[in-house]
Amino acid sequence: MKIAPSILAIQMNRFSQQMDELNQSSAEWIHIDIMDGHFVPNLSYGPHVVKGLRSSSHKFFDVHLMVSDPIFYANAFIKAGADAITFHVEALKKEEIVPFIHQLHQQGVKVGISIKPATPVSAIEEYLSLVDIVLVMSVEPGFGGQSFMPMALDKIEQLARYSENFEIEVDGGIDQETGYLCKEKGATVLVAGSYIFKGKIEERVQSLR
Repeated sequence: MKIAPSILAIQMNRFSQQMDELNQSSAEWIHIDIMDGHFVPNLSYGPHVVKGLRSSSHKFFDVHLMVSDPIFYANAFIKAGADAITFHVEALKKEEIVPFIHQLHQQGVKVGISIKPATPVSAIEEYLSLVDIVLVMSVEPGFGGQSFMPMALDKIEQLARYSENFEIEVDGGIDQETGYLCKEKGATVLVAGSYIFKGKIEERVQSLR
């Protein structure tokens, strides 16, 4: 089980301290939500922030593009230091998806595809052999601190039945209880924000394993 703390939930008045704690923790990934105010009704970080964080961290940077035009944004975040780029299937036309996946792989990053709570697994089935990560949103994307949607458990279970070798990542409302439920269904990566940053970071990371 990999743990991916989401820095969207970091306490801004303790940003440097919590980033130091995070970098010293056993968490394997750092989840970085990128929002454009269009695909989701919120704004977050630009490539310069990712570049700044990269200079002081050796963690795997899991960049989640919650944007209307991921093709436009991806290159800037790869240059800034992303190790993985995850985009939403809902953001692209069908004919754009496979070329975009190939483009990302050619640029040397892992590729993730994400689905919102209302989107079924069937919408991404044909891409599962091409991607490295499938990100199941267990809340409506855009804001931290929301409650876990149990419907995500069925999607995790469906994805775990496929033979393709991809990570099953879950994002939204993850704490010790919901993380356990996701793990039981087959999740391999847990994204947690509020739960991790409102406590002692390493203790919270360990509690999710």
